[in-house]
Amino acid sequence: MKVAIYSRKSKFTGKGESIGNQIELCKNYCKDNLKNITEFLVYEDEGFSGKDINRPKFKNMLKDAQSKKFKVLICYRLDRVSRNISDFYSFINELNKYNINFISIREQFDTSTPMGRAMMYIASVFAQLERETIAERIKDNMIELAKMGRWLGGQTPLGFKSKRILHSDNKAKKRSIYVLTPISDELEKVNLIYNRYIETSSVNSTLKYLLSNNLTGKNGGEFSAMSINDILRNPAYVMSDDSVFSYLKEKGINTYGIPNKNGILIYNKKKEQSKINDTIKWIAAVSNHKGIIESYRWLYVQRSLDKNSKKTTPRQGTSKKSLLSGILKCGICGSPMRVSYGRPRKDGSGRIYYYTCTMKANSGKARCNNPNVRGDKLEAIILTNLKKLDKKILLMELRTYAKTITPPLPKKELLQKRKQMNALLNNLSKVSNTNSSEFILSKINKLGEEITKLENKLNNLKNSKQCDFNSEILISSLDDFKTTFKLLDTINAKRCMLEAIIEKIEWNGFTKTAYINLWGSKNTAI
Repeated sequence: MKVAIYSRKSKFTGKGESIGNQIELCKNYCKDNLKNITEFLVYEDEGFSGKDINRPKFKNMLKDAQSKKFKVLICYRLDRVSRNISDFYSFINELNKYNINFISIREQFDTSTPMGRAMMYIASVFAQLERETIAERIKDNMIELAKMGRWLGGQTPLGFKSKRILHSDNKAKKRSIYVLTPISDELEKVNLIYNRYIETSSVNSTLKYLLSNNLTGKNGGEFSAMSINDILRNPAYVMSDDSVFSYLKEKGINTYGIPNKNGILIYNKKKEQSKINDTIKWIAAVSNHKGIIESYRWLYVQRSLDKNSKKTTPRQGTSKKSLLSGILKCGICGSPMRVSYGRPRKDGSGRIYYYTCTMKANSGKARCNNPNVRGDKLEAIILTNLKKLDKKILLMELRTYAKTITPPLPKKELLQKRKQMNALLNNLSKVSNTNSSEFILSKINKLGEEITKLENKLNNLKNSKQCDFNSEILISSLDDFKTTFKLLDTINAKRCMLEAIIEKIEWNGFTKTAYINLWGSKNTAI
């Protein structure tokens, strides 16, 4: 009989319930209580939290369970499997489906008996309660620090940088806090953005001015309508007073501190997976840095943005017709080309649509003046030329593409930093005084920035191409591009097939030439 052993620990350690200790205890239990053991299959996840089951070795174990490679699964403790009740319940049901018994030696539970199954579910409830309690303690600790107006990390707003400041506490011990300090040239851009918006009452007009004058944001990035809106909405720039507090309270936001012309920082705005919390959970605290926008100007901007947000203007850039969205680039400046619409056709069959360079549109032709191209005509030419290509070339490009959409596993550096972060968060949940929390938070901030950069790099690879068909099936069944393309019944499916073959298409309106760049191949001019 083959027995599987699963062990997990959220951080590297050689003490207590280490991975090695868990495995040895499980083996000893099996030798004393089970018979006819022929092999132990060991699955180890070190450096992974028990909040979910998204762990590499755990997934491997589930696949082996489906293949019935073992009859019994044993672990040291229930929460080694999961601290989430729903995940745990699904996991046990999955094992039951394959007639695999589960044993937890710490709690002495065995799913081969009804009482063992009942007690196991009860214990898993307490395991999740423990995890949620730890999470709440961490959150409460950080919220208390936020109420003091401290900078708790993350991307600093345009115009500021984070600076560590040393100070002495009431016991004359050296402590440190992080505060925002000004960057004068960036703050000039912030003032300019507010002035342009007050003058035009338009985010798009403000964007056009910035792009046409080659003004860039933080780290040299191009401004967008969203980034401008974020700057205009950010109370970090306002000279706080009672009127600003009143506006924030109207929005249901909790306010802390005494308005004193300093800026205001917003905390607890986002929850997991970048979703926005309700405003009643937000915390607005007077910060330690000086505001730069007078309260009456900031409030005027807020009221204007509130008014404009209520207007319902249909988006013209969303198209259910265009095939080349996402792969068509401007051959002059390299920016994406989006769809714009002309007047309705006289026969009532809809409107003619064009592809327009986004930089040209956003900058008012100041940064790019690439002529538009009629969408339906360009698409017809592209498809005609693709149909002339050799089928072997298309299949080769599809196989190349299939490899590119399989993202690499996280590097050792990212994995190690996540383990360090878990250890810091665990320590933060155990401290009760502010000074100790500040020290740990300073390390969390720095580590969090490093992790974010690595995760963004990985996410970019994962999200670079998202298609709604299986490339392997397409490769195996593709006989003729012309026939297969006609069988696809949605615009999105057709786009995905084009993306599988084409890396990008560049349009030069001055020479009226399109360059098709197949994956792994040179440009083909048409």
